[in-house]
Amino acid sequence: MTVHDLACLAEDFKEQPYWWDAAPLPVLAAPDWPTRTDVAVIGSGFTGLSAALHLLRGGRSVAVFDAEDAGFGASRRNAGYIGRTLKRDVTWLAERHGLDHAIAVYRELDEALQFVKHLVAAEAIDCHLNICGRFIGATSPAHYELLARDLAAMKRHLGFEHHMLTRAEQRREMATDAYFGGAVIPDLGSIHPGLYHKGLLERVISAGGAIHARTPVLAVEALSGGSGFRLRTGRGETVARNVVVATNGYTPPQFGWHARRVIPFSGYMAATEPIAPAKMAQLIPHGRTCIETQMNINYIRPAPDGSRLLFGGRTGETAPSAKAMAPRLRDILVRILPDLDGVRLSRAWTGKCAGTFDFMPHVGVVDGIHYALGYNFAGVPMGTHLGRKVALKILGDRDGASAFERTPLPTLPFYRGRPWFVPLAMRYFEWHDRRIAARGPAEASGR
Repeated sequence: MTVHDLACLAEDFKEQPYWWDAAPLPVLAAPDWPTRTDVAVIGSGFTGLSAALHLLRGGRSVAVFDAEDAGFGASRRNAGYIGRTLKRDVTWLAERHGLDHAIAVYRELDEALQFVKHLVAAEAIDCHLNICGRFIGATSPAHYELLARDLAAMKRHLGFEHHMLTRAEQRREMATDAYFGGAVIPDLGSIHPGLYHKGLLERVISAGGAIHARTPVLAVEALSGGSGFRLRTGRGETVARNVVVATNGYTPPQFGWHARRVIPFSGYMAATEPIAPAKMAQLIPHGRTCIETQMNINYIRPAPDGSRLLFGGRTGETAPSAKAMAPRLRDILVRILPDLDGVRLSRAWTGKCAGTFDFMPHVGVVDGIHYALGYNFAGVPMGTHLGRKVALKILGDRDGASAFERTPLPTLPFYRGRPWFVPLAMRYFEWHDRRIAARGPAEASGR
């Protein structure tokens, strides 16, 4: 990094998630080794913990295995957005899979949003859940028209409320001229993902779940006669009646079928130094979460205490460290919010997200092993929700059915879980967004 780059870092700069200040990674005592368990859950993020909690409450014994400390992965690193947004909108899904399927998908997305709110309240988890609304900035006039069309379709078919803002009106939401208007969705929100994960982890342990941190699962083998599975780990072997794969962006290559169907990529975030309350009120007057219409989005939100801004971008790019990426992130922030020229960064971090080849989350069973994977930037609500769906499936509850199990989880020939193509894909998405901006929404409707 150059001297100029270092100047953007605050004196207390740390290369770690902002969320870890209030929710540092736990140091857990190793529980007794389970030679047998009803369910083995691989992965201790939102999906794994949600599945474990509901299985425990359903009377099953559960052992959770993680290659790192509990919460090391994306769950305590992400942006903490609570929404019902996918890369595939209602119109796109309806054109390819039928309107009934599109409506079912978005109804379940709303179910996931509502379930997070319910779970936080029911379990009394103190994690700054805030239904603050979301502002979506249109990156071109054509993107604005597409956004208006997509949200109108959701209102017509599902009743989801929104209101559009012209470019002249957008400063009601952000102190920016970077967008060409946008939309406000009033019932979406934010959360402190570190504290949320901490609360789920504590509830799982209190319910009798065993958390085996720093215990990578090396192989899962089916036992004869359909009697269960043998897990070989870094600490020993255990036998489980059921297995749940909940590893998402941290799915290891040895999980061949699953690894071939998720696309891990790096996400980057940073936090500013503290900003004066009056300045914060000017920058984002209603304290909403903010994203953009383009595929490779930039996103900005206030910290839960309103003291600073948290933001991310440059998704899928490669950098030697989050610290090396920090100046580029700051440039994006100042381009969007020029009143922050001169602001320094107090934190920068990275983590692994996961997409899929059809840009959709998936839940299901293959060779008797349950999985929920591929959240495509919807990790908090979908991870929590699909973890519960997996648990209900194992418990034999018909409410375990999901719209996200109705289509196959695709892969591509020769893909083995090493996504060398991600930087090229991001360049393609940027080209496609420029094409939309240049040609207009009518020609871009087949995106």
